[in-house]
Amino acid sequence: MAHFALALGAATKNRDGKIFEAFFPNPLLNPASTLVDAIAALVDYQGGNSDIEVNQAQAAELATAFAAHGDVANASFAEKAAQSEQALVLVILESDEKPQTVAEGFLKLQLISHRLVQPHGTVLDGIFGLLHNVAWTNEGPIDLPELAERQIEARLAGRALTVDCVDKFPKMVDYVVPTGIRVADTSRVRLGAHVGEGTTVMHEGFINFNAGTTGVSMVEGRISAGVLVGNGSDIGGGASIMGTLSGGGKMVIAIGENSLLGANAGLGFPLGDRCTIESGLYVTAGTKVRMLDNSGQEVEIVKARDLAGKSDLLFRRNSQTGCVECLTNKSAVELNSELHSNN
Repeated sequence: MAHFALALGAATKNRDGKIFEAFFPNPLLNPASTLVDAIAALVDYQGGNSDIEVNQAQAAELATAFAAHGDVANASFAEKAAQSEQALVLVILESDEKPQTVAEGFLKLQLISHRLVQPHGTVLDGIFGLLHNVAWTNEGPIDLPELAERQIEARLAGRALTVDCVDKFPKMVDYVVPTGIRVADTSRVRLGAHVGEGTTVMHEGFINFNAGTTGVSMVEGRISAGVLVGNGSDIGGGASIMGTLSGGGKMVIAIGENSLLGANAGLGFPLGDRCTIESGLYVTAGTKVRMLDNSGQEVEIVKARDLAGKSDLLFRRNSQTGCVECLTNKSAVELNSELHSNN
């Protein structure tokens, strides 16, 4: 039987013995059925979607199973895990359904950040209710109810416990650094972001979970949850793309290839290829837009949502009337190749 995903990871437990974080260095999408069968014979897997806590002896056996199936990366990790004292968890997902445990949620976020699936490529419904608020510190993740005690212990031992953030989602680069990227401020890219090869995220750029880029992009603005930006597109400084996490509409916002969202601009509907929204202009789905022909004459007035996904459009605000106008975009954005050449 085909399975959706499989991964062996290192987990962190709170004082109640519950897993509240998990690291999967080499997750597998659609693992071979023979590998799943071999692993099932070594652990207590009865089918379905399961978290299985494994001990170090079982990790050594798993290393042999991975090696026998040519998975060098997971075999190496399992060998090292067998020599550690860290809690270990094996997650097997027979189907892609709403995650039921913290370990499942962390695996799915890492599937996206490893570029094994794109945003919206796996079910993440209910993930906020699963994940704990965690203190992400220089001494690793700490379940929030235990933070004060750990801070006291550290001080009395002559150490300073540094809390980088308190959040349900850690920064992506603590779990995976995809090839060919640059991230100026790592705290601004959450685990579950999909950062395409060739992407540069500048200091004020932000990529939420279940969102990101597909290829070479410059990100100096905000890519909200659920948004996917196409290859060659540029998100200008201070620009913002609407998501749906805050109770807004259900329309999935995306940007096509070779498009430009100008500095301090905003987008609230799906944009096609080779489109430009001028700096400072925020266009939502309900914005009324004057459509102009090649001579600059008004053809009709439409709502921006009626232009969803259409290519070769330029959106601007008329400096005299204040009206939002749209006409044919005569030139696609071209990113500075030197900025991405050494990613």
